[in-house]
Amino acid sequence: MKQMLFIAGALWLTIALTSCNNATSKQDKPSPSTQQPQQKGNDTGKPSPNSVAQIMDKPEIPVLCYHRITEGKKGDYTVSPATFAAHIKILADSGYHAISPAQLYDYLVYNKSLPTKPVMVTFDDSREEHSAIAAPTLEKYGFRGVFFIMTITYDKENYMTKEQIAQLAKAGHTVGLHTWDHTMVTKYKTEEDWQKEIAQPKEKLEKITGKPVEYIAYPNGVYNHESAEKMSKYMKLSFSLSTKRDTLLPLQCIRRIIVPDMPAQSLLKSMRRNFK
Repeated sequence: MKQMLFIAGALWLTIALTSCNNATSKQDKPSPSTQQPQQKGNDTGKPSPNSVAQIMDKPEIPVLCYHRITEGKKGDYTVSPATFAAHIKILADSGYHAISPAQLYDYLVYNKSLPTKPVMVTFDDSREEHSAIAAPTLEKYGFRGVFFIMTITYDKENYMTKEQIAQLAKAGHTVGLHTWDHTMVTKYKTEEDWQKEIAQPKEKLEKITGKPVEYIAYPNGVYNHESAEKMSKYMKLSFSLSTKRDTLLPLQCIRRIIVPDMPAQSLLKSMRRNFK
């Protein structure tokens, strides 16, 4: 009888301890509602990219477009060296920070942060004064620019040499493409056109700079949906002018404004008016 009572007591103790342990285990394990959500991402470790709609909803960053920087010329595509220096000075004095296309891409696609009051300063057509005047002026204020190169022009009179282009990249500026000979992308009819105007010049610039060429400025700022879609196979970002954006391909139609020879204060007003 005593042996039976001992066995029954031992069995009861075992059941009690097991129930206690199960209760503790349930308390230690967090409920589904309190578990930390996993960050969206992919197998590369990067966060998932924004959708087209999310990119379109982001505030546009001011992007300035310069062409000629010289004395004695008139027109929307020319500023004097003094005007250009005044423009860059007022940007710096007003707290603006020059950003690169790589920073803009990460902001648009991955929500990376940008410095306060970001602006991008770009140059079209490979002019020699871009190396002699623009780059040193930018560097004086800690800025870096984006230089879109036509490869048909290098080593020609009044245009940058291959060595000057390479030096821009070495100094931290971005070298992008402006096609081979400035033919508008809407005029490309065959794959041979794309090879001559985009693929081959891109490869040449990459050999000159030793860096990937991932950004382009459309000649005359002109594009259409078909050409923008094709360009996305070559470039991460493509830059137009102040035209309506393609809502399906926002990365291939980044808006810029052409900067004429205007007072520095007028430049700030133009930026606020065009990029809201």
